Amino acid sequence: MKTTKNLLLALSIFTLGSCASSYQTINPNTLTYLSGSSDKSVNVDYKYNLLNGRYAKREAKSTIKLVAVKISNNSGRDLTFGKDIKLVYGNGNEVVLADNAKVFDETKQHPAIYLLYLLLTPAKLTTTSTNGQTSSVPLGYAVGPGLSIGNMAVAGSANGKYKEELMKYDINGTVVKNNTTVYGLVGINSASFEGIKVKVTDQAVAKN
Repeated sequence: MKTTKNLLLALSIFTLGSCASSYQTINPNTLTYLSGSSDKSVNVDYKYNLLNGRYAKREAKSTIKLVAVKISNNSGRDLTFGKDIKLVYGNGNEVVLADNAKVFDETKQHPAIYLLYLLLTPAKLTTTSTNGQTSSVPLGYAVGPGLSIGNMAVAGSANGKYKEELMKYDINGTVVKNNTTVYGLVGINSASFEGIKVKVTDQAVAKN
């Protein structure tokens, strides 16, 4: 018996590589940091390339990059991240921080896009016997809705975990007390993964 596949069914197999991604928790307090700098007894280590799957693809296409930071304050005074403790590029220009809610909006998955899998609903598996008779099985009724519902559920759940972690480790405006270490996730407005350094402001030094 000769078997042929409907074009839409072949398309469904091809598009399996475009499934929703689960979210891998970052946990910035458990990462190994290889890049960092110090200024006035404040040390900041950082790490890029934190996201996986579709989140990483979205980040690569956006003008926002997610960075894990480890801030150790041994300056003898309490300092505020984003005010007293700033991030700068190698040329001295200040890093513009993005609100973590904006980071989420720019890099999250869009579950609604998986409704396109419903276009596979008409797909049929057609078989042709040796005597020329054909028969069809409407596999698309299972493939189309199944892929849509499954991928939307995965994307929705992953987005929820992603947003929760971004909010948990949002440290912009956080007071880093003396002799403490703080971990966070910050978004920066940049189209590339540039090297960054820490800078403690002159105002922070003067007021102490």
